[in-house]
Amino acid sequence: MHKRSSIIIGTILIVVGLLFLVIQLFPSLAFDLDIGRQWPLIIVSVGVLLILSALFGSPSLAIPGSIVAGIGGILYVQNLTEAWASWAYVWTLIPGFAGIGMILAGLLGHRRRASWREGSRLLLISFVMFLIFGAFFNGLGGLGRYWPVVLIGLGLWMLLPRRQRRLPK
Repeated sequence: MHKRSSIIIGTILIVVGLLFLVIQLFPSLAFDLDIGRQWPLIIVSVGVLLILSALFGSPSLAIPGSIVAGIGGILYVQNLTEAWASWAYVWTLIPGFAGIGMILAGLLGHRRRASWREGSRLLLISFVMFLIFGAFFNGLGGLGRYWPVVLIGLGLWMLLPRRQRRLPK
């Protein structure tokens, strides 16, 4: 496992190094990269590297990889739109990123069913929190006025009979 991760990271470093060397040797080939607007892609790249390491090494790296890539994606969108105030509710997506990572880790590992169940639960919680906080802080269209309906629906879902676990005898 360690050898595969080293090969992947080493190959990526070589490719990135060659890209920068070519740009230094032939400046006319350099594209106009506004690093002030594109810096979150560095964070996304770190997350993608962790996910790739999960594919070829330790499946548990998919969880932090998904979180880091997801946060990088949020930062990228916020940086382009300058909607930094959206952090008031967009942070609720982070448990969903962890859920995606758990599902990926389960698919790459051996705990598929448990990882799927736990990951999808985190995705649901993240989505509901995003709707509630987004409606409260941003309005989210017509939902802003009716966000208590989401709370009522979540409460009803929690009371469903299939959700109650049977106690062992």
